Amino acid sequence: MGMKESLGGRLFDLFNYIFLGLFGLVTVLPFIYVVGGAFTSPQEYISRRLVLFPHTLSLEGFKYIFSTPVLLTSLSVTIFITVAGTLINLVFTCLMAYPLSRKDLDGRKFILLGVVFSMLFSGGMIPLFLVVKSLGMIDSFWSLLLPGAISAFNLIVLKNFFQQMPDGLEEAAKIDGCNDLRILWQIVLPLSLPAIATFSLFYAVNHWNSFFSAILYINDNYKWPIQVWLRQIVILSSGGLGDSATFDSNYIVPPGQIIKMAVIVISTVPILCVYPFLQKHFAKGALIGSVKG
Repeated sequence: MGMKESLGGRLFDLFNYIFLGLFGLVTVLPFIYVVGGAFTSPQEYISRRLVLFPHTLSLEGFKYIFSTPVLLTSLSVTIFITVAGTLINLVFTCLMAYPLSRKDLDGRKFILLGVVFSMLFSGGMIPLFLVVKSLGMIDSFWSLLLPGAISAFNLIVLKNFFQQMPDGLEEAAKIDGCNDLRILWQIVLPLSLPAIATFSLFYAVNHWNSFFSAILYINDNYKWPIQVWLRQIVILSSGGLGDSATFDSNYIVPPGQIIKMAVIVISTVPILCVYPFLQKHFAKGALIGSVKG
């Protein structure tokens, strides 16, 4: 027979349930408000002070956003940048993290010092722009993929993850005739799926939300990622100056707040759809490698 819980313990549990419930409600309410506002008709949004669940569903905000065919092109550009950029990030990060995890690597401490230094200090925006320009990457997708190919923080965490693996695995593989690349591909990476999944999500979210690099390096608006176009739409809906030539001039512009909420939904939902597939690896991968140096 289990021990009967005291009155103080039950009150403490009740307080925890109430507090966590209110905290969860406060966290979810802004998201519900944004989604509800995005699907609200302009008339209802103007007449009601707070719209969480619209009485009538409306797609006016989304129709205005997609009234330009350029947006679908920019969506395909963003998907390409996200997929290609994430693959480049993972390849470069793994190829650098694995050698740095080996304690017998010559110059290892000096290279790690350089990695840590790059986390604290950087050349700045103008020197980076000059480097990209001198390499001939202006107006090229490479300008969005290569400058941030390796994240120093992710590199260090992944290096620590690789470093925790038993040395016996590699020694046994070398006895069987495996070289370093084969050990990385067939042994280390399959055992590192939680970390790989976590960093894949980090890199993918960063590429999906990136817009400032495109503003700096991409002059052709048909090569802009979707975040830049959504920014243009928000500027136009707020009465600011922007490129309105690609939008249908006969289309009635909905209230700016509805357009902003629709923009948030469009820019957020794709990443939310990817997260469930990586969620089982995410919690474990986010912690492993962050403790032991």
